[in-house]
Amino acid sequence: MLRWRVGNVTITRVVDETDTKIGALVLPMATPEAVAGIPWLRPHYLGEAGELVLSIHSLVVESPGRRILVDTCLGNGKERAIRAWSLRSGPFLADLAASGSPRESIDTVLCTHMHVDHVGWNTMREGDRFVPTFPNARYLFSRIEWEHWKDEPETIGPVITDSVRPILDAGLADLVETDHRVSDEISLEPTPGHTPGHVSVRIRSAGEEAAITGDMIHHPCQIARPDWSSAADTDPDRSRVTRRAFLEGCADRPVLVIGTHFAAPTAGRIVRDGDAYRLAQ
Repeated sequence: MLRWRVGNVTITRVVDETDTKIGALVLPMATPEAVAGIPWLRPHYLGEAGELVLSIHSLVVESPGRRILVDTCLGNGKERAIRAWSLRSGPFLADLAASGSPRESIDTVLCTHMHVDHVGWNTMREGDRFVPTFPNARYLFSRIEWEHWKDEPETIGPVITDSVRPILDAGLADLVETDHRVSDEISLEPTPGHTPGHVSVRIRSAGEEAAITGDMIHHPCQIARPDWSSAADTDPDRSRVTRRAFLEGCADRPVLVIGTHFAAPTAGRIVRDGDAYRLAQ
């Protein structure tokens, strides 16, 4: 279990699943041959055959008086078009509790966007329905994100139906702007392109700084090749602009960048590397 300290804020990674197959679908241009030219990706971010290693995890962000869960992964017992993600029965909630954050202790759930692997544990099955997993939390959703997805056809499975609408129906959702300030130390940062209302999370505390990427960057290879957009991006051109601006803003500065899908060690600092960048530990 990975944990980082940023000023007075502690960030803990809780993994739902590690995947070596979905990368070829998400970043089809990142072939083994293409990523072979990025030597710093080994040994952590590539498999033996050069396949992308991705982690699906949540991040618990604890600041004085607050316990925030950023993204809620895949969830259990939900029908999904991707077989490996359908009707799962993983130990995420037990692992979350073992990390020191039982579900009742979470006061805020923050979803960077509304894709299947970021909202799944928003709800859990209770009999024949899905109910909020974190009963003492307010769930923060980008207003722009909700407006985009609420009437979209559901192709991966009933993601909005089983993992987002029950939160609104229970009166636990706050629709916020993409630059919303969550607390004195934690704020949202608009990073559109992957989805229209996508946000990253910026943490500033006691003179230290961190950023949680969301899916603005899926895999560290996009740090070296920022023009590689995801096949899941709603606006690939905008995602490229967003990603380059973020990397330029972090480069050679003491900002801890925590990748929402980066395999362990998951976090590092952006440094310039020729015409692009790399992730340094």
